[in-house]
Amino acid sequence: EVGEPFKEEKAVAKYLRFNCPTKSTNMMGHRVDYFIASKAVDCLLDSKWAKAKKGDEALFTTRESVVDYCNRLLKKQFFHRALKVMKMKPDKDTKKEKEKGKAESGKEEEKKSKKESGKDEKTKKEKEKEKKKDGEKDECKKDDTPGTPKKKETKRKFKLEPHEDQVFLDGNEVYVWIYDPVHFKTFAMGLVLVIAVIAATLFPLWPAEMRVGVYYLSVGAGCFVASILLLAVARCILFLIIWLITGGRHHFWFLPNLTADVGFIDSFRPLYTHEYKGPKADLKKEEKAESKKQQKYDSEEKSDSEKKEEEDGKTEGTRNSGTDGSGGERHSDTDSDRREDDRSQHSSGNGNDFEMITKEELEQQTDEGDCEEEEEEDTESGPSHGKS
Repeated sequence: EVGEPFKEEKAVAKYLRFNCPTKSTNMMGHRVDYFIASKAVDCLLDSKWAKAKKGDEALFTTRESVVDYCNRLLKKQFFHRALKVMKMKPDKDTKKEKEKGKAESGKEEEKKSKKESGKDEKTKKEKEKEKKKDGEKDECKKDDTPGTPKKKETKRKFKLEPHEDQVFLDGNEVYVWIYDPVHFKTFAMGLVLVIAVIAATLFPLWPAEMRVGVYYLSVGAGCFVASILLLAVARCILFLIIWLITGGRHHFWFLPNLTADVGFIDSFRPLYTHEYKGPKADLKKEEKAESKKQQKYDSEEKSDSEKKEEEDGKTEGTRNSGTDGSGGERHSDTDSDRREDDRSQHSSGNGNDFEMITKEELEQQTDEGDCEEEEEEDTESGPSHGKS
């Protein structure tokens, strides 16, 4: 047998009800509020009952003491234990999803086979590299840009069912509230509403000065509402007049946020807005679009040229690596090569290195050589005689 709850137990339950974080869901066709056991224990350990007073001991000293006290509250039917049951998708939906996945995979395989037959392996590798680079750049841009919408995390749905073992356990167990006291704020608001209705019904019994004051207040409120409505109509008429006179080029709005879903003060600011939508504006838009296209095209050309430069650098590196092994031999033979080149140049000046020559030509060449030597001796002896 469970007796009636004490005042202290009611106070603790009320504190838990309004301070422990709760969530709402449907259970057995009813809307209920539930909480998690570990959060309830933490909430009570931070309450005034966990602090010792001068003459008394603290009610909650450890987590175990809180669990024991919550078991008492559970037995007195302030809340009850519930079981989380995860909702499973029906078999039809799963079968349809599987069939769609198979059909999509078959289509993708067919497309891939067609593409592979029509393209070479080199082009495929280059395209894959370009796609990877573009994907990485796009991901970086998406991450860097502020205000980008994040991917929604899919939360599994569940429903609550009553648990067979009604015991309070410290952990991730779920407990549904049965105790639903009236909050002080709701009580105060209801009391004010009742008093206002009674005062309105007793308006004829009010003093004459109060009735005159209420009359002027009501007239002022009506004039304010009428002025706002007239402003809303007048601003539309003014916009139409300016739009028709300028041929749709000038868009002038007086108090643009007057009828917008904003606060009272924000509805009166800014005072006006003006937009010019003529041929110049169109030209500016086209110029901006063209400049953006040119920038994109230039960036693409730069990326292509950089790729070509990288490929050329790689090929030159391979060639240099191949020629490094024979570099020593070539350095050692540079002098001999230069000498051979000089000889070949001298021989190319004569032009008759490997031609057949007869005996008569040989004798003439020898005679000419002797004559040249005699002339040189004469020239040498001439200046020597002059000096003497």
